[in-house]
Amino acid sequence: MKRILFMLMVIVVLVSCKSVAKHNEQITKLHSVENLHSDIDKLYHQLKRHHPKLYQYISKEELDFKFDSLKSTINQPIDSRTFYRKIAPVVAYVKQGHVAVSSVSKRFTRNERKQLKKTSFEFYKLEFEYLEDKLWVKHYKGKDSILKGKEVVTIEGESAKDLVKRYKTRFASDGYNITLHNRYVSKGFSTFYYRDKGFADSLKVTFRSKDSLFSRVFKRIEKEDKKKKKRAPEDSTSVEEVKVNKLSKEEKNVKKLAKRKRRKDNRKYGYLGENNKYTRNFSFIGKDSCVAYMKLRSFSNGNYKRFYKESFTKLDSANTKYFILDLRDNGGGRIAEIDYLYSYLTDESYQFITESEVTSRTPFLKSFMSNTTPNSLKVLSAVFYPVVAAHNLFKTRNRDGKTYYKFNKHTKIKPPKPMHYNGKLYVLINGNSFSASSLISTHLKANNRATFVGEETGGAYNGTVAGIYKIYQLPNTKIKVRMGLMQIEAPQKQNPDGYGVKPDITILPKLEDRQLNIDTELDWILKDIHKHD
Repeated sequence: MKRILFMLMVIVVLVSCKSVAKHNEQITKLHSVENLHSDIDKLYHQLKRHHPKLYQYISKEELDFKFDSLKSTINQPIDSRTFYRKIAPVVAYVKQGHVAVSSVSKRFTRNERKQLKKTSFEFYKLEFEYLEDKLWVKHYKGKDSILKGKEVVTIEGESAKDLVKRYKTRFASDGYNITLHNRYVSKGFSTFYYRDKGFADSLKVTFRSKDSLFSRVFKRIEKEDKKKKKRAPEDSTSVEEVKVNKLSKEEKNVKKLAKRKRRKDNRKYGYLGENNKYTRNFSFIGKDSCVAYMKLRSFSNGNYKRFYKESFTKLDSANTKYFILDLRDNGGGRIAEIDYLYSYLTDESYQFITESEVTSRTPFLKSFMSNTTPNSLKVLSAVFYPVVAAHNLFKTRNRDGKTYYKFNKHTKIKPPKPMHYNGKLYVLINGNSFSASSLISTHLKANNRATFVGEETGGAYNGTVAGIYKIYQLPNTKIKVRMGLMQIEAPQKQNPDGYGVKPDITILPKLEDRQLNIDTELDWILKDIHKHD
């Protein structure tokens, strides 16, 4: 039996290695013009078949021309990464932010992945911001604190400004607004660079500090082994290992309770281990609880109901007069969460979203049954196919030549929460306030519920195509394309279409303020509160 298991393990490893080698060969070889044109046609076919609002911001004639022009420019064999650089800007012309093209990446064997996990790439510790047409280091999670606030001039000899300009053509906001571009390219610059260049062991980056230039080489370095035993102090004369003091029963219970509380808090606030931050934060500014501040980095993880219930209970108990809701750099997340949050911010009954336009009576099956879904899951899905299909058919209906899906929970009229907030509300927004952030902002803006401060949201006022997604892989180049399948929108609309929620007070960050750690948008609100208090 052991011999059989050993042989099976050997076969799995060999097949895995062969699969890795085959994938890497596929993405690095030169693809024929015929195969490249075939991938372009298949991608456009998938968009036309599944995207319910493909021609919302660009006409069919214009988009046909873009894809035809792309094919005419590809007249010689190229590899997958070069193909990605050509096709991503064309897909961006759709101007639907949830449609995304991913570059191909090298795969690693099991042993290679094991070794890579022991290292970290210093370059990925850099956080960027694109301000005043220059790329700056917003924060560095490494030890070299001198890098914060420095301008990035070149990376491996290429102009940082040119790289940013190029990367901004490879994604889209919802519609015609452009506030998302500088924000999003800043937030994801390392990812864009990786998609563009691929795997690297080191990168030479040149920075500018005032009038002088200096360079740093960022490498893959060994991670600290946290499991290493503690060594005796250098001045210790003992050769024995330092013994850990045994805890008493009471101390063990205290430690156990603290650990349990930390786990609950991590779920409630949505702990982000990579950045050692929480998704949700709530606090009072000042000693008298007159001003409350809530920072929401996304709507995508954690026990949100418990967080909001506790937060608004505190607001009610403190009789807080001013509430600041910070949605800056919040890229969105769950509809259920923003619906729940809005129920604490309104004093009227409301319908959160309308029925969602789709292209199929079975949108969830379309989402799941893609060529990127593992065959094992496809086999499993066959068992549940009748149930899912019946559910989808029950939830969808045809009207005026279109198909609509109904989220009963979010489309019905609901009352506000009994402990909803009635005081003065300020909302901070910027270009990275996208998707769900824009959707809840639409409600608050349409009902004159808040004073908005910052810049226009990157997500559209009139909704977005998201909800559920289909990920399709092009057969020859292995490029993946993600597309939303449902039009998600609030009942309220604005004209013209294609723009975000605009602030009542426009305040754009300046480099000087960033370097001095001054939050100009929040400062304006606090001064306005002081003026009226």
